Amino acid sequence: MTLKLSRSLSRFLKNQKKVRRLFETSFLRIPKQPSARRRRPASPKPVLTEVTDFGSNPGRLRMKLFVPKRHPPKPALVLFLHGCRQTPESLDLASGFSKLAAQRGFILLYPEQREANNPQRCFNWFRPSAIARDRGELMSIRQMINHACRQHHVDRARVYVAGLSAGGAMTSALLVTYPDLFAGGAIFAGMPYGAARDAISALRTMKSGHSRSPREWGDLARTISPGRKTWPSVSIWQGSGDRTVHPDNAVAAASQWLDIAGIDVATAKQLHKPWGHVVRWDGFHKGQVSFYSLRGFGHGLPVKSPLKSDPFVIEAGISGPLELLKLWDLRR
Repeated sequence: MTLKLSRSLSRFLKNQKKVRRLFETSFLRIPKQPSARRRRPASPKPVLTEVTDFGSNPGRLRMKLFVPKRHPPKPALVLFLHGCRQTPESLDLASGFSKLAAQRGFILLYPEQREANNPQRCFNWFRPSAIARDRGELMSIRQMINHACRQHHVDRARVYVAGLSAGGAMTSALLVTYPDLFAGGAIFAGMPYGAARDAISALRTMKSGHSRSPREWGDLARTISPGRKTWPSVSIWQGSGDRTVHPDNAVAAASQWLDIAGIDVATAKQLHKPWGHVVRWDGFHKGQVSFYSLRGFGHGLPVKSPLKSDPFVIEAGISGPLELLKLWDLRR
């Protein structure tokens, strides 16, 4: 009797499970959701577009470009060279430069280094073959500029260049070698032109600076562009707490550009700010040479509020990108 009851109870429970499963599958089934792929909104188009047919590209660099939807018939062109271990995308996302370009209607160009050229993705500013006139990486960048100017009807009187760290050192090389291409430039935590000729001397100079007179620094530039009468305006940016590039290198860069322009260092106008100080010298243009010294600032590009994480885009009391647009008169 007990055995029969146990079997009956077992069958009853099995039937109960079958009925419950049938009920759940028939009436409580959750409607099938669209796949994640279907529900996910379409990925936004990349902010920067790669251009591959800009020239012979002897330096084997990449060209990344941002063209705002709305811009004047003859827009300005801003060229920005990233630092080591950065990409144009990481720098742009953190600095918000393309957003400024969209607001103010200028074309934004990012040359990009390849790991095949330098494992740390540094521009090879210290290799003579990379920065010789019309050769190597320097020539690739010149080809990018010419391509962007032709394709987008750029006002060639309003082409500007800025760079960070190794990109800042390459900016020095561009300004010295092709001064006629640029209306202005900015060197962030960079090096003066001619500071090194190989990787070993580059590292040594970055750490401790290089002892040369202002005339010696100026002669290095004059040798590359002899007979030049006028030069682009240049701003030099340096953090006093930079442990990657010694602040003496920024002083050397300022000395180089003051000597090139024939400006007496004693004519300086100094302004003290909560974040540090800025010194300006007038020359061919008002504010021909500017020196921005950021108190306690490390190695990187100063911005007031980084939009994304990048170790070399650092919060500061001044925004480098916004200040450049003011210096270069790139208005809304």
